[in-house]
Amino acid sequence: MPVDHAHLPSAPVLLERTFALADEAATHAFGERFARAIEGVRAMSEQAQTQAAAAGPASGDAFHGLQVQLIGDLGAGKTTLVRATLRGLGHTGRVRSPTYTLVEPYVLERPAGELALYHFDLYRFTDPAEWADAGFREYFDSGAVCLVEWPQRAGTLLGVPDLVFSLGLDGDADARRLVARAYSESGKACLERC
Repeated sequence: MPVDHAHLPSAPVLLERTFALADEAATHAFGERFARAIEGVRAMSEQAQTQAAAAGPASGDAFHGLQVQLIGDLGAGKTTLVRATLRGLGHTGRVRSPTYTLVEPYVLERPAGELALYHFDLYRFTDPAEWADAGFREYFDSGAVCLVEWPQRAGTLLGVPDLVFSLGLDGDADARRLVARAYSESGKACLERC
């Protein structure tokens, strides 16, 4: 699977890992591991903030959400991976592709409290200005997990993500290859747990 470096952030990569996803079941298994990784990083951040609060002024270690960009051609498995992640986080309802709505919101009851997750699909954008005009910045600044399909359609307006998942075919029709790159400490901590 060739990597299109034109769509990757120019920031330094803190960790890169490649995962062979032999079939849809392997994609589901990775999504579940990723969900557990999100929970682990969130719990670690909350614990660090609680310890820091007991010692003095509030620390900057609170969970500030994650921005995960999913790159890949049509049919590469981006939405399948989002569905698997949502299932891993306990969502039992329908998971719709946001191709026409642009964003699908989810609020998940978790042991550490509610977790907001937003699934974006920017495929229909023809100009990065459309992202700015849509008013999505507030979602990214809310401490939520934002999973973004077709992030390249927003140009550089999304900023540097925590993680980029590049998905592509790997041989036969069912096999995929996922190249995961972390650009933040939170992203790196998640990737280390996957």
